[in-house]
Amino acid sequence: MARDAVEIETGPAPRAAIIWLHGLGADGHDFEPIVPELVRPGERALRFVFPHAPMRPVTLNGGYAMRAWYDIIALDRRAAEDEKGIRASQALVTELIGRETARGIAAERIVIAGFSQGGAMALYCGARYPERLAGIIGLSCYQPLASRFDAERLPANQATPVFLAHGMQDPVVSPVLGEATLRQLQAAGYAVEWHAYSMPHAVCPQEITDLAAWLRRVLP
Repeated sequence: MARDAVEIETGPAPRAAIIWLHGLGADGHDFEPIVPELVRPGERALRFVFPHAPMRPVTLNGGYAMRAWYDIIALDRRAAEDEKGIRASQALVTELIGRETARGIAAERIVIAGFSQGGAMALYCGARYPERLAGIIGLSCYQPLASRFDAERLPANQATPVFLAHGMQDPVVSPVLGEATLRQLQAAGYAVEWHAYSMPHAVCPQEITDLAAWLRRVLP
């Protein structure tokens, strides 16, 4: 898994990393184009790691196999969740973090990020990681296995900055789910920076601008 990823370095000998998880059906190339918008030329050396999710059948899409971090039964949050798939992908993310630490980047200089299903995994993995991370980014997503959150979250990332954003016209992942995730994180004492944008299930220019500013703070 650690080798099955797109990597972009914005300068020599990066001292920080961002592991970015794509959405359902996409791949690691999906967010490559935003790197120059997040890091100005010559600004600082970061390593962006964009892993490809495994291929798996997705029930929501008629069992068609695609890149997915876990199976989705239905968009209704009352539907059963693929706990086995979620935990398997958590192990893959943990492996990716370990690869970065082995290359000399401390966990506290690593940000876990994601969009849609990838954002759900970023939230899930970040709260359960045993060492302090630099930050957690969840874009247009929700909290998977939300009922397990309080029992499973670890104290190491209780104070880790969280960037949470959602489109208010999102027809795929309802804004209601993003707002519920915000409330759950705030109730647990997490430092969440929340952004709502007038957009569908997408990323907009203002969101990238806001995210770049946030990254400069958590990875100075």
